[in-house]
Amino acid sequence: MIRTIQMGTYIQVQGLFERALENGKILVRVGDRLFEGTPVEKKAA
Repeated sequence: MIRTIQMGTYIQVQGLFERALENGKILVRVGDRLFEGTPVEKKAA
């Protein structure tokens, strides 16, 4: 599943979901790199 994370004020990364962490953040994979950040919630249409 593709997920989007917020890594800073202006930086978002979209990649394949790897796992949820205990601190509420998640890991996503882009190629061979892992990124950790706060998940971006979906907005209701």
